[in-house]
Amino acid sequence: MKYPLGIQTFSKIRQKNYLYVDKTAILYDLIENGEVYFLTRPRRFGKSLLISTLEAIFFGSKTVV
Repeated sequence: MKYPLGIQTFSKIRQKNYLYVDKTAILYDLIENGEVYFLTRPRRFGKSLLISTLEAIFFGSKTVV
């Protein structure tokens, strides 16, 4: 599998069959049990991809899997 270097959109990673570490169980826990989160990470550490993944979860995008 190819690494998704520079790709920050969850749907593109899934559609083009790039390597992706599935974190949806962790995200589900954050959504169901969390309150307010401040997402701070260094540059190039996946903030945009995390938000894109959350967007796909909330919009119910099951077709990109």
